[in-house]
Amino acid sequence: MAELFANGRLIDLILGLVVVEAIALTVMHRVTGKGIAPRDLVGLLLAGAFLLVAVRFALTGAEWVWIGLWLALALIAHLADLALRWRP
Repeated sequence: MAELFANGRLIDLILGLVVVEAIALTVMHRVTGKGIAPRDLVGLLLAGAFLLVAVRFALTGAEWVWIGLWLALALIAHLADLALRWRP
């Protein structure tokens, strides 16, 4: 189990699950018309995925600049998601 953390494979598995989740939610919405519209998922899932990539880089000993880049991208995706959802 420690090896999964050390080489970042655990994060790869979780990112794969995020992709499966996005596909499943999109298909469900298109088939039933219920659930969250795919365009409303993009910012949310991107922010989470970017955070996961930052964690992966941190676990594998990447330089701080790469970790900071992915964290900044997560912030941008999060703020964009908030801006799209904001109702005055």
